[in-house]
Amino acid sequence: MWSELKKAINSINVPANWIGIRVVKETSSNNFFRDGLPQSNGKYSTVGAMLEVLVNGCLGYGATNSLELDSLQAAADTAYKQALAASEWWIHPFEKMSERPAVVGEYISPSVDNLKDLNPREVNDLLVRVCKTLKVDDKIVQTTASSTTTDKETWFVSSNGSEIYQKFLLFTTHFGATAQDGLIVQQRTNNGWSAHCYQGVLDLKEEGLWYRVQQIGEQAVELLTAEDCPDTRTNLVLAPDQMMLQIHESVGHPLEIDRILGDERNYAGGSFVKTDDFGQLGYGSSAMNITFDPTVKGEFASYGFDDTGAVATREYVIKEGVLQRGLGSLESQARSGVNGVACARACSWNRPPIDRMANLNLEPGEASFEEIIGGIESGVYMESNRSWSIDDRRYKFQFGCEYGKLIENGKLTKTLRNPNYRATTPEFWQSLTKVGNKSTWQMYGTAYCGKGEPNQAISVGHASPVCLFQNVEVFGGG
Repeated sequence: MWSELKKAINSINVPANWIGIRVVKETSSNNFFRDGLPQSNGKYSTVGAMLEVLVNGCLGYGATNSLELDSLQAAADTAYKQALAASEWWIHPFEKMSERPAVVGEYISPSVDNLKDLNPREVNDLLVRVCKTLKVDDKIVQTTASSTTTDKETWFVSSNGSEIYQKFLLFTTHFGATAQDGLIVQQRTNNGWSAHCYQGVLDLKEEGLWYRVQQIGEQAVELLTAEDCPDTRTNLVLAPDQMMLQIHESVGHPLEIDRILGDERNYAGGSFVKTDDFGQLGYGSSAMNITFDPTVKGEFASYGFDDTGAVATREYVIKEGVLQRGLGSLESQARSGVNGVACARACSWNRPPIDRMANLNLEPGEASFEEIIGGIESGVYMESNRSWSIDDRRYKFQFGCEYGKLIENGKLTKTLRNPNYRATTPEFWQSLTKVGNKSTWQMYGTAYCGKGEPNQAISVGHASPVCLFQNVEVFGGG
């Protein structure tokens, strides 16, 4: 591949200030079972190239599914014409090559060699067994189990000397059960829908799997006779699988600099954050420390370089509650004057890179789970996201969970169904009182974070400890 790309980057003939070629080759396999019966068992592959050119301070894009030189030249011509036409109306001139640095390097997912020969029959047998094990009672009316494996390679070359290779092996697994008793229907899943997303790790082989499958089935039945979550203001303890969604929606999206600049407004909304908030806005309490960290081994959105060649590094976006930097690429940083991170990412070869979350993690604190619960006289504990709603400024939100427990006098007592909570983003994060230690820290992800026009669904990782929030409005109801 390298010889062909080097030849192409030296042969493409357009009067551009800079040219980049990003090739993506991806193969994905999906296995999905309902009630132990196969629903889909498919495999797809895709390969293509995105050509970027810089002309008169503007970037243009052209994609092709052929890697032949004439096709790459045609895509470069398209990109050139696009950039030239747009240059009359640019909102920021990209005249410095600091937005497209020359970088050489590679990144390879952990454990790729150990899992590349995974047996599809073994995976299918596991999924069938999961469905059968979830059926702990006749009140379980549906069971599901699925696994997705994605093998992805990218090559990036540029006219100013970049040569980057990255290889990813991604796994997503899911299982859950639906229980019904008359008009009451409850669902319980393994930490939320498809939350188990990792690089180089297949957790269907983990020790303790069958205990967890049994537990999920039993909790689905348990919820049928549980009390509804009370309507009150109280202490709220969130498990890491719900913190994943909380971080994603109320920290990740509002800190994307292109949203702050207004680029996303007509599709997915903007942000309550302003460019002059960075370095001074008290986003949360002093217990709040959030890092952008694509360097975490095994986390779903780890990488060595973003899709423009910027080197990925661990950075605090919020430190001791104060907003430090945005989730913005080198281009967005140049436009906004705000410090950002290496987060220009594209979902495939036929999409341009835009500002995206990668691994966004809440750093551990000092308290154990027992210490957090033990210090609460009255409160509610919630696990596993079930529903979410947040406004187009990422300010007001309402989230629902699958499973709850009442906290009374320092102990988890009654099981609660339909637990929900609502707040505004600054109010909520300012109420963060205790953050669990490393023993409570868990890592999850999502494969389908949507953004952009045309839409891009991309992989994101989130990790968090258990967290305690004070004086939060919680409520029940289906």
